[in-house]
Amino acid sequence: MKLGVLTVLFQDKSLDETLDIVKSLGLDAVELGTGNYPGNAYCNPDELLADETKIAELQRKLDEKGLIISALSCHGNPLHPQKEVAQQFHDTWRKTVLLAEKLGIDCINVFSGCPGDSDQSLYPNWVTCAWPPDYLEILNWQWEQKLTPYWKEEAAFANQHHVSKIAFEMHPGFMVYNPETLLRLREAVGNSIGANFDPSHLLWQGIDPVEAIKLLGKHGAIFHAHAKDVYLDRTNIQRNGVLDTKPYGDIMNRSWTFRSVGYGMQEATWKQIVSMLRVVGYDGVLSIEHEDALASVEEGFAKAVEMLKRSILRESPGEMWWA
Repeated sequence: MKLGVLTVLFQDKSLDETLDIVKSLGLDAVELGTGNYPGNAYCNPDELLADETKIAELQRKLDEKGLIISALSCHGNPLHPQKEVAQQFHDTWRKTVLLAEKLGIDCINVFSGCPGDSDQSLYPNWVTCAWPPDYLEILNWQWEQKLTPYWKEEAAFANQHHVSKIAFEMHPGFMVYNPETLLRLREAVGNSIGANFDPSHLLWQGIDPVEAIKLLGKHGAIFHAHAKDVYLDRTNIQRNGVLDTKPYGDIMNRSWTFRSVGYGMQEATWKQIVSMLRVVGYDGVLSIEHEDALASVEEGFAKAVEMLKRSILRESPGEMWWA
């Protein structure tokens, strides 16, 4: 297994500065944003696709540092009910596919998207309950008329350009938000649909990340993995549950808060996550995503690296000489 980072946390620095930091901490990979929510600070598809010498320059800088690209990331909402907004997300996705082909990258990290409740909607409508019956009618329409047709077409486009892994980050607010919804879309679209496995978004929903890895792994549906942590405030959960719309900065009153790796789940849990990833055959990059209101970028990132270095397993296990 290798250790990497989603470089969006360093977007105020130059690419050279970022690569120096990544290399100085002993990492192996970078996950580069190409637009939409992650931004495109170091990997702008418009610029790179217009000038292949810039692609070569990016690759040269990575090679000099001994770093690889684990995935390109363009998380957005291509199903947004406002057509002009959806088009912007969609265009960035398509350009990312073309850029991935040029870079020889077969994995792109995305969100599934979430439409509205009709073609007349202005804003996304994320359905979270089965009653009153209007909600199930909305949900069925979203799956049958929007989500499945869109990703069938986009999976075909991606495969034409040698991108075989569309890695969905299971995130509440979007239609693919847990293992069940991811596997449902995979069954409808095909094996190019899989997970960018981020345990933080699952844990606060009440999902055991180790069990989720086991389930997804049985289907060969883990394409990429994030290392991001979350702190669960048990008192606030007991009072108000886990659905929480308070600002992320209201840490005292929120039910859960994103934290640097090791400040939410215990180190032993991270070691169980790493071990189960290996059990199901994932031996790729564990990419750190830093989102912590209590830690600076530099310190939070360094703390995550420190703990994960103790947790990941780099060498092949070899034969079981004792059995």
